[in-house]
Amino acid sequence: MMNDHTAKAFDVDLHEITRLVSQMGGLAEKQIADSIETLARRDVEEAIRVVSADKEIDKLQTAIEEKCVLTIARRQPLAIDLRQIVGALRIANDMERIGDLAKNISKRVDSLDSNFEPPSIMRGIERMATMVLEQLKQVLDSFAARDVEKAMVVWRSDAEIDAMCTSLFRELLTYMMEDPSHITFCLHLMFCAKNIERMGDHATNIAETVYYMVEGHPLADERPKSNTLTALSASQ
Repeated sequence: MMNDHTAKAFDVDLHEITRLVSQMGGLAEKQIADSIETLARRDVEEAIRVVSADKEIDKLQTAIEEKCVLTIARRQPLAIDLRQIVGALRIANDMERIGDLAKNISKRVDSLDSNFEPPSIMRGIERMATMVLEQLKQVLDSFAARDVEKAMVVWRSDAEIDAMCTSLFRELLTYMMEDPSHITFCLHLMFCAKNIERMGDHATNIAETVYYMVEGHPLADERPKSNTLTALSASQ
């Protein structure tokens, strides 16, 4: 058991770790929004900036890891206290991956040199991104408040994003079959849609981490998923 001094020091450390995770979450949210905007506008210069901004997310992940390791070494937390630290490490890793996925979307902007741009596809991609942003915001709020119910709302909503991704894939495949000259462009959009769907998966991971932190054991239920195109999933 921690003595009073150690417990207070641990609370200070945990507050700082939570602050860093929230800061990292804010940057991840901005990366998602900016990457989708650059895709919609095909803004190559802004896409380059988004790719470069990913370094800030990586730096925060490193800072969180260092702070967590130092806190474990100094405070030797047990039980729920240790789970708070382990949970923060997991969440930081998921947000780093979200940042990478947003970066990958922006990297494709320079390759979208076709005049072909089906409006329904871009609207679908933007809707998916909006849903993922809402998921991420809610799940980060659930982390800050240690709110399992809010985390589970995010966890249950993952299948809806999967279904949207599948619908977009089918529409893009139709365009590709109708006109082979659209294949390259449509493939880039497929990978962008898949990246957004995977961001949703990471938000769901965070929801499961919040559940573990609060309840003390992993979520036993099978994650609700909708079928997607496994070939693209395997290639990512």
